[in-house]
Amino acid sequence: MFAVIQTGGKQYRVAQGDRLRVEKLPGDVGANVTFDKVLLVGGDSVKVGNPLVSGAKVSAEIVAQARDKKVIVFKFRRRKNYRRKQGHRQPYTELKITGVTV
Repeated sequence: MFAVIQTGGKQYRVAQGDRLRVEKLPGDVGANVTFDKVLLVGGDSVKVGNPLVSGAKVSAEIVAQARDKKVIVFKFRRRKNYRRKQGHRQPYTELKITGVTV
């Protein structure tokens, strides 16, 4: 059984046992998180929400709270002596899906 959930402005297709990275969520490592915004549940029969599937939940466990690799933002204008360098590390939460219930 799989589900499509919405979190952090994005949609993810998840199934039990999957590990995925989402936008940073509050909580400590080892804590459980429940997602109520389930857009679709698939498996033997498909249930599509309008926009959400009522009564469907996805539970997950927080595996890690970390920051991604550094992204360098470099702005440059030729012959104008204009250079700007900036780095950014996006925080994320790594989850392990423990169950999908309808």
